[in-house]
Amino acid sequence: MHCLAGIYANQGEVAKAIALYEQSLELQEKIGDVRVKAATFAMLGQLLADKKGDFDKALNYLQQSLDILQHLRSPEAETVRRIIAEVQRMADG
Repeated sequence: MHCLAGIYANQGEVAKAIALYEQSLELQEKIGDVRVKAATFAMLGQLLADKKGDFDKALNYLQQSLDILQHLRSPEAETVRRIIAEVQRMADG
């Protein structure tokens, strides 16, 4: 579902992508796949910021991604920090 959401996002079908990302998060919660959950939070946050201008919700998702990645001590946490900074600049705009 996560990958399919990315395809829809790339095709400009934002509403379908958001719905699939949200469904993907529900499944990831049930199966406990925290690494993919962090990636989904990040992708959903970027999509909401870039295509919907929903910066508050985007930052919420991005922060959840960052929290997971920091807990996992993932080097990807730095990438999410940069995305958060960029979205905050967009929000201040």
